[in-house]
Order: sequence, then C-alpha cells, then structure tokens
Amino acid sequence: MAQEFDRITWNPKQMNGEPCIRGMRLTVGRVVDAVLLYPDSADLARNYPELEPEDIEQAFAFATTHEISG
Repeated sequence: MAQEFDRITWNPKQMNGEPCIRGMRLTVGRVVDAVLLYPDSADLARNYPELEPEDIEQAFAFATTHEISG
C-alpha cells in the first residue's frame, strides 16, 4: 500500500520545485538534514519551531521513496 504524504507539497514556483513541508519554504531535504544536524529534539525544536512530529516522519518516509536534494 502506498503511503499518503498529506504534509508534503509541491509548487514549481516555490523553492525551485522541491517538495516542501505543508507549503512552507522548508524543503523535505532540509528537514532531513536538520534532524541529522540536531539529533537532540530540543535543539531541533528550538531551531525549527514550525516543525511538527508528523512533518518529520513524513519527510523521512518521503525521502526513502523519492529522490530529493538537500
């Protein structure tokens, strides 16, 4: 069964057409990089307060099934 990515959006006029989180100017690749950069959840939340746990889960799930750039 294919997973639904309801928090991942595409807009060819935003962020060079890269998939983003909930229409924000925050790409899936950037979210994946941020989690790796800030493995402590408190640091991640402090630097990216707009991210919700479901955003992070979907970003990683999306990244494992699609080609993304960081």
